[in-house]
Amino acid sequence: MIENSVYQEGPLTEEIEDKTALIPSTAYLVAALAAMGISLTLKCFKKPHAALFFGQWAAPFLLLGIYNKLVKTSGHDQGDNHEK
Repeated sequence: MIENSVYQEGPLTEEIEDKTALIPSTAYLVAALAAMGISLTLKCFKKPHAALFFGQWAAPFLLLGIYNKLVKTSGHDQGDNHEK
C-alpha cells in the first residue's frame, strides 16, 4: 500500500482539485446525458458527423464526474499538512 505522506501533489494540482470540487457531481451527469441527447437528435436529423462529435463527449464528462467525486471524497493528499 502506498502511503500518502510519501507522494504529494504539487500546488497546481491542489488548486485544480480545490476548484473542481466546487462543481456539483450532478453537473457532469447532466452534461453527459445532454451530449447523448444531442447526439441522438442529430442522428435522427441524419447528421452523422455532428452526432458522433457530440456523442463522444459523454464519456469524458462521466470520467470528469468520477474524478470530481474522488477529489471530494479523498481530497488531495490527506497526509499533507499544508495550510490553506
